[in-house]
Amino acid sequence: MSPSAIRPVHAQQASPLLAIPPVGWLLWFLLIPLSIVVVYSFAHRGTYGGVDLRFSADNYLRVADWIYFRVLWQSLKLATLTAVSCLAVGYPMAFVMATASRRWRTALLILVVIPFWTNFVVRTYAIKAALAENGPVNHWAMSVGVISEPFAFSGTQFAIWLGMLTNYLPFMVLPLYATLEKLDSSLLEASADLGARPLTAFLTITLPLSLPGIVAGCLLVFIPSIGEFVIPDLLGGSETLMIGRTLWNEFFNNRDWPLSSAVAVVLLLVLILPIVFFQRQQQNEREADRK
Repeated sequence: MSPSAIRPVHAQQASPLLAIPPVGWLLWFLLIPLSIVVVYSFAHRGTYGGVDLRFSADNYLRVADWIYFRVLWQSLKLATLTAVSCLAVGYPMAFVMATASRRWRTALLILVVIPFWTNFVVRTYAIKAALAENGPVNHWAMSVGVISEPFAFSGTQFAIWLGMLTNYLPFMVLPLYATLEKLDSSLLEASADLGARPLTAFLTITLPLSLPGIVAGCLLVFIPSIGEFVIPDLLGGSETLMIGRTLWNEFFNNRDWPLSSAVAVVLLLVLILPIVFFQRQQQNEREADRK
């Protein structure tokens, strides 16, 4: 074959038609429903429920009431506590998984993913049964003498926190494991050769390099936790009211769709802030890597 017959092979450009399915999916299942919610948030409640398309900002003024502010603040606190707890429990788990031998990594990863093999509601009911007055937790506590009579765990903040920690822990472990697994072990070896202690090496090398996994895990736990409905409904009492339950009550019980839409829009705006922060952090890291 002559040299003139050899032509450079250029990468083929993807057809714009390939973008039609994801764009259509995004429009139909996200942007259009979200637009309807935003429009409803400025409308009025009908006489017998439904929506009266007379637009004003009254619903957002009602959301500014102290009752909704307290519910939102309680949801933020519980979601933050859940994210911090998952980080405290999940980081050691992910670190052990990432530093284990190749033979054990798959087995440990399967143990973390196993809870996803069962239904979310079933897992929550299992926690409720375990914390019941005649459940195994109370039975064990009385057998060892910690308590003298059964304690009603259900309907407490502790039960809700435990349920959210148990269900959302894998969402923290998996991104941390993916980040820690990629760390260059030669950096720790070099720090040890320079006389750094294991704790110093962890604080100055491992922890800073694992920040992307920490941020990603916290977002994956915090965002669904703040709007959680099933766990507070099954494990919490009547006094435990979170923003997800408030949306349910306003939409189905009070049939006030405009007000519930305004609450949903406010919640969405609150959740956008950590997402924007994460995106900016990722962009700054990419720019730093280019330099």
